[in-house]
Amino acid sequence: MRNTLSFVGVILIIVGVLFLAYQGITYTKREKVAQIGSLEVTTDQQKTVTFPPMLGGLSLAAGLVLVVISRLKK
Repeated sequence: MRNTLSFVGVILIIVGVLFLAYQGITYTKREKVAQIGSLEVTTDQQKTVTFPPMLGGLSLAAGLVLVVISRLKK
């Protein structure tokens, strides 16, 4: 149980730091605009998925709490 809490805590800390370091992920999506016979017109659109900083902070805090609790149970 103690090792599991510590492991989950470390994972949450890593995820929290990553969410705080990278505010979002940008990707390109190709969409078909029109099709006339065998001719297709497509466009590339950049989309962004943002991570709220509060989510990163909460994940970091929860991870720290789990690590501290696992250390106190020794």
